[in-house]
Amino acid sequence: MIRGLYTSGYGMLTLNRKMDVLSNNLANVNTNGFKKDGVVFREFSEVLAKRLYDYANRQPNGVSDIGYMALYNDIAEVYTDYTQGTLEDTNIKTDFAINGDDGAFFAVAVRDADGNYREFYTRDGGFKLDDQGRLVTRSGFVVMGENGAIFLEGDDFTVNSRGEIYQNEVYVDTLRIRKFENPETLRKFGMNLVTVTEDTVEGAFNGTVLQGYIERSNVDSIKEMVDMITILRSYEANQKMIQYQDSTLDRAVNDIGRV
Repeated sequence: MIRGLYTSGYGMLTLNRKMDVLSNNLANVNTNGFKKDGVVFREFSEVLAKRLYDYANRQPNGVSDIGYMALYNDIAEVYTDYTQGTLEDTNIKTDFAINGDDGAFFAVAVRDADGNYREFYTRDGGFKLDDQGRLVTRSGFVVMGENGAIFLEGDDFTVNSRGEIYQNEVYVDTLRIRKFENPETLRKFGMNLVTVTEDTVEGAFNGTVLQGYIERSNVDSIKEMVDMITILRSYEANQKMIQYQDSTLDRAVNDIGRV
């Protein structure tokens, strides 16, 4: 047995998993408010290699120890980087952005299969008005105010830096913005939404709300592409090592064995 086959093979599997993360980042480079994911590697612990069906050593189950070997590295964690993305001026009154607070999110209500509403959170402030006059996301999820759904009579309204909504100089509601002290505990739900976990801690909102702006994705496409090239080269190097080791094993079995 050539242990390097296992080391190179497992290294390729690990690199393939990181490539999936980078591919997802690049696919969402134009998704408003998207937060990129990163990968943390850790050294894979040594494992005990065994020889199966080794009845020559009179083991009752035909298994005998060979020794320890290392399997390159493994993925310890896939984390989300909640750093604020670039703010773009759209001059659209139903567009909003949170500025100056990476742990703050807009609250939206999502209806589940049973017809019940559940609160989720997003940094994508590209909202619109539905046919009922409610402020909703582009996917149709209801944007929450402090008093529930926000109803407006047309898109002629203003929102100040505290998220307070006024229409015809009359106060309507305040955008429900939730601040989390440890956003690393949040979990992505899909559809550009996140949800809290039992470890999530709430805090006080320290940022400002900007009307007519949208937060872009925080993905650096150049950096992601450079990382992809690095992964491809590492993958190819492991692939070549497997080919070399397979060739060595082939000669050991067919040439040396013949002698």
